[in-house]
Amino acid sequence: MEPTLGRAAARLFPGTPGHHGVLPPLLVVLTFVTGVVDAVSYLGLGRVFVANMTGNVVFLGFALAGDHALSAVASVAAGAAFFAGAAAGGRLVLRVAHPVRLFTLLVAAHAVLVAAAIGACAAGTSRYVPIALLALGMGLQNAVVRKLAVPDLTTTVLTLTVTGLAADRPGPATPRRVLSVAAMFAGALTGGLLQIRCGNAVALAPALLLLAAVALAAVPGSRE
Repeated sequence: MEPTLGRAAARLFPGTPGHHGVLPPLLVVLTFVTGVVDAVSYLGLGRVFVANMTGNVVFLGFALAGDHALSAVASVAAGAAFFAGAAAGGRLVLRVAHPVRLFTLLVAAHAVLVAAAIGACAAGTSRYVPIALLALGMGLQNAVVRKLAVPDLTTTVLTLTVTGLAADRPGPATPRRVLSVAAMFAGALTGGLLQIRCGNAVALAPALLLLAAVALAAVPGSRE
């Protein structure tokens, strides 16, 4: 599996330094997962983002300004859980130096949190429970991905990626930027369609399956 992913990384991400190994294509999958999760949080959990903190902070401002379609409590809950997840990710980064092992632990933990969120949605708990679980996972993801520092593959933020596509001439970075934007869009579309037609728990299922697959794909590299 790992040699195949390594070849895929070399072909699809020619401008990415080789020491990132199998991580670039796996980070594209995480970008897709982010689109799915934010689609569920926005459409199914009360107009709140759990991955996009820029949008979440703006929503908090709108809610405090009097927009009754938005919830200040939900935005604060998501922000606090995201902060806690990022803090936990920061501790993990200090303890695990091997990048692929660090990534594998991140994805495994994130899969557990998404599974718990699916259970909470299926059980009909308060929406703040899945909000907190999903935001916790996204905060953890952001802290670890920030440490890995693979160019143009932050998995959650596309503003600088789109800016690079527009401002820079086409070059080695173009394929990974296009794939990052396409993955986020595809994830949001998939999550949106499933949430609207089938509900939160079903919409989160692809995210869980992909996280499990990514963790398994990364395991061989984490043992080196």
